[in-house]
This record gives sequence, C-alpha cells and structure tokens, in this order.
Amino acid sequence: MSYELLTFIWFVLLGVLLVGYAILDGFDLGVGILHPFIAKDDRERRLVMNSIGPLWDGNEVWLVTFGGALFAAFPVAYATVFSSFYTAFFLLLTCLIGRAVSLEFRSKVHSAAWRKLWDVGFFLSSFTAAFLLGVAGGNVMAGMELGPKYHYEGNLLSQVYWYPLLVGCLTVSLFALHGAIYLYLKTEHDLQARVRRAINPLFYVFVGLYVLVSIATWWHVPHATENIAKYPVLWIVPILNALAVLNIPRAMHLGKPGYAFFTSSMVIAAFATLFSVAIFPNFMLSTIDPAYNVTLDNARSSAGTLQTMLIIAIIGIPCVLSYTVIIYWIFRGKVTLEKNSY
Repeated sequence: MSYELLTFIWFVLLGVLLVGYAILDGFDLGVGILHPFIAKDDRERRLVMNSIGPLWDGNEVWLVTFGGALFAAFPVAYATVFSSFYTAFFLLLTCLIGRAVSLEFRSKVHSAAWRKLWDVGFFLSSFTAAFLLGVAGGNVMAGMELGPKYHYEGNLLSQVYWYPLLVGCLTVSLFALHGAIYLYLKTEHDLQARVRRAINPLFYVFVGLYVLVSIATWWHVPHATENIAKYPVLWIVPILNALAVLNIPRAMHLGKPGYAFFTSSMVIAAFATLFSVAIFPNFMLSTIDPAYNVTLDNARSSAGTLQTMLIIAIIGIPCVLSYTVIIYWIFRGKVTLEKNSY
C-alpha cells in the first residue's frame, strides 16, 4: 500500500471518529442545553439526565480515540492544533469534566439548592462545550495565524471574532435540535409533549443559522469551495446536507421520530464531511503564509507507523462499534427512574 494511500485512509478514519463523536456526544450536549428549559420539576430533570446517564461516558470514547489517532498518525497536526487552542481546549476539558460531575453529584444530597447548583453546572458545561467545538471548527475553516515551524502567533482574542462565534452558535443549535429529537424518543407523557413542541422552534433557529453561516462561509472563507469547484462530484455533499436538513420536519410530521433522529445524525455527518472537503489536503491553514499550512504531507507519521496503526484500527474499531451497539441495545426504550438512577 502506497504512503499517499495510507495517509488518505487515516485522514478518512479521523473523519469517521470525529463524526462518531459529534453524533453521539452531540445529543448528550443537546440534552444538557435543553435541560433547564424542558423539565419543569425535579422528577423530570432526573429523567432528562438519566436519558443520557448510561451513555455519555461511552460516547466520549470516540473523542479520546480521535485524539489518540491524531497524535499517532499526524503528530505535527496534533501539536499545532492543541498548542493553538490550548486555552480553549483546557476550558473544553473543564466543561466535559463539569458535565460528568454534575450528573454524578446532583442526587447525592436531597437539597433544592444543591440540585439547582448542579443543574446550572450541567447546562453551562453542555452549552459551553458545544459552543467551543463550533468556535474551534470555525477557526480551522477560516485559517489561523500560523508562523514558522507551525507556531501559533495569535492569541485567544483573535480566535473569538464574528465568524467562529457564528459557527459556535450554529453548533449549539444543531446539538440542541439533535438532543430534542433524542429526548422525544426516550421520554413519555407531558415531558415528551413539551419536547415535541420545542422541536419546531429549534429547527427554525437552526435553519436560520445554517443559512447565515453558509452565506458567511461563502463570503469570508472562499477557499472552502475550492475542492468542490475542482471536483464537481463533491456537490453531492452539500446537496445531501440540505436534503437531510429539510427531512427532519418531514420525518417528525410523519410520526417517525427514529427516522428524524437518523436524519439529524446524517446532518451532523454531512457537516463534518463538508468541513473535511473544505480543508483538504490541510489540517490547519495559515493566514500569514500558505507555506506554513499544516498539511497531510508535512504532518504525517512514517509509512511504517501508519501501516501498523491501520492493523490496530482494523482490530480496534469493531470493538468500539460493538461496545457502542451493545450499550445502546441494553438501554433501549423509554427512560425510567430506579433506585440507582441519577
């Protein structure tokens, strides 16, 4: 197998891992974002938390695996990404820890003030994590101030201008919609009816931001469409993305929430694919000089390393998939409260 083919395979595999994380932890974060607005009493708040209680830690495995694979397959990209977003990723890690702590600690003390504290922590951690992921994606799309030896010469303030913030808002709205559809599948009675009423407004907010970000990307990030212009067959990605977006309300109208959840998952997958198409063959673009771009060629490990990793991936990825399928099968159906529930 050629070095170039191995490199491309690992670029695709990283995309698969990122899509898996975004779909699975996306609805976890969406549930956290909706938590204070959907649930009206303590019992319903516990139901909302327990809808993701058995799943959230397994979903994060995809992010850990993505980070490990990026480190091993493209060490230069790993070093540049993590050093450039050091403060933001530190905050993201704090949010992911905060979400876990909120879930675990909330019901340890029977006090309204105690539970309110962790409810706020659950919401803020989920919202901020989703927002930061979008801001990071927006910065990577638009390019960053990378200098010689791929050293980031900007600062945190230069990462929070209007375009990444707009992409962050889009990510929050998408995850909130994804989480609402998931909650509709997992809840019953009044809570389910309330979730159903929230889905349409969430969809309209998402579509509005989707259109706005698409226009902003076309204007502010012109290189994002270069690969599509070069290879017209790639137009199928944005077309399928738009069709998937429009299919969400159709599926809900038909009374097929499972189909709607699958469709929202495909919207996330299409966005991730669009992101990959927009940046390929780069990992990070330099706004200082294209010579400082972090590309697949200058960021990759040796051919031997990539080949060894591929063998490990062929063995390991089915294990991760099997674990995910088994967990979701065990905890299928409507969420209920038991003695050991959160």
